[in-house]
Amino acid sequence: MKKYYARALFFVMVGTLLFGCAARQVQPTQSLFEPYQLEADQYEPKVDNFMVILDASSSMAEKYNGQNKFKIAKDFLDAMNKTIPELEFNGALRTFGHHASVSKKLTELFYGPTEYSRSGFEEGLMSVSRAGGTSPLGEAINAASDDLTSVQGKIAVIIVSDGKDMGPKPVMAAESLKSQFGDRLCIFTVLIEDNPAGKQALEQIAQAGGCGDSTTADKIASSGGMAGFVEGIFLAKAAPKPAPEPAPKTMDSDGDGVADNLDQCPNTPMGATVDARGCWTYDAKVLFDFNSAEIKPEAYPMLDEASDILKENPELNVEIDGHTDSIGPADYNMKLSERRANIVMEYFISKGIDANRLTIKGFGSTKPAASNDTQEGRAKNRRVELTPVE
Repeated sequence: MKKYYARALFFVMVGTLLFGCAARQVQPTQSLFEPYQLEADQYEPKVDNFMVILDASSSMAEKYNGQNKFKIAKDFLDAMNKTIPELEFNGALRTFGHHASVSKKLTELFYGPTEYSRSGFEEGLMSVSRAGGTSPLGEAINAASDDLTSVQGKIAVIIVSDGKDMGPKPVMAAESLKSQFGDRLCIFTVLIEDNPAGKQALEQIAQAGGCGDSTTADKIASSGGMAGFVEGIFLAKAAPKPAPEPAPKTMDSDGDGVADNLDQCPNTPMGATVDARGCWTYDAKVLFDFNSAEIKPEAYPMLDEASDILKENPELNVEIDGHTDSIGPADYNMKLSERRANIVMEYFISKGIDANRLTIKGFGSTKPAASNDTQEGRAKNRRVELTPVE
């Protein structure tokens, strides 16, 4: 019986041990950070290139406020990556320290320099899974100078670290980096964990850059704080788009609704009925039947409109031009067009218009207003036009 209990106790202990190991291997849940949306069309890049240098040394494996500092740093960079609008930057990620399972190098480039994309930066960040080793930030900054040698334009270097165990080398390396790139480069530092020595170390590194800044991850943990951080480093407000040029005003000198560049009959009087060409005309839809010079009854209101215009403009003289379609002999059509012009002139005289202000002319089918290949086009060609004359 004792053997039975001993054996059972053994299996319970083994099971508990295996469960504990499995629990420690569970991947951490993803950050619940909700990025503030910085609309790309409202900004333009303030820098052309950025280089992130991430502390992956053993001190970053320590706890801060109950959390692993290395996870805090990676969550911070993940939030930054989600907040940066995908404009035209070149990006890079270099780390220093490392657990032996990640890299045996003091510093290693995990992303870029290359055209920035969120997915590419995220993939590089995920490759650095554990912290460990020493804190050779100076070597990482010196290596960054080689990474950036060939890039053009302005550069932002962003260092994320707890600032521990740095010594003087990082400041000297930052000064050398600034000397190499001059006004093109600014250094920004982000402190993980609130410790005075680390804060002082990172502030000195940022000051060596001359134009950057030093802050803490605690200060910019919110979506709004991260948006301000990203905007301050990466973005400038885009210049307002110029208002569209107003469309050039279309000139219509005679006010008939047809622009001058399309008007084939300029100087028609105000109120005259015009066609698409801008000509004062009455076609066969209301004026004449086929092969006829008799005015149709429905045409009288329109001819009365023309009479009224002539009365309102006593200085206006008009030529009454008769036209036909292309059906029939040319000589016949010429005479038919003259008869059409003449009957309209007689109507105007009957309405009190002085005959001396009126002349007639027949054009037959020589000046079509529309195609004679269709019934509708031929109807438009059986018309009378009124042309103002001096």
